[in-house]
Amino acid sequence: MHCKVPYIIFVSSIRKNIDKLFLNQINMIVENTQVQMRKGILEFCILHIISRGEVYTSEMIEELTSAKIAVVEGTLYPLLTRLKNAGLLDYKWVESSAGPPRKYYIITDIGREFLTSLDDTWAELSASVHSIVHKSKQSPDSI
Repeated sequence: MHCKVPYIIFVSSIRKNIDKLFLNQINMIVENTQVQMRKGILEFCILHIISRGEVYTSEMIEELTSAKIAVVEGTLYPLLTRLKNAGLLDYKWVESSAGPPRKYYIITDIGREFLTSLDDTWAELSASVHSIVHKSKQSPDSI
């Protein structure tokens, strides 16, 4: 009898540690999936923001952040450079009374065409995902 109490405590402790490790792994997988989902739509959102008119980088970050799409400059600048190199964006320097000139991004004609295609893709994808996510479970009798 004397040995059973420590054994039960030991097994219980192991079980708690396994549960904790499992939950940590699940949380890491969820976070990774969320990051991938956000990355996938970031380019689309940035093109939409810029399509409305000349925009400064901090304005983009502010809008994305207020829409709960967290982004940092270290992510945004390489993406803007890639979009510019692809011919989808351009920029112009504007003098600032508060410091150095600012780089304002503008969408190109090719970028507008590209964004129109992305809009179509988004509408189709959004409708498809919505139909899957919101489909009610079928009863075994209806199969």
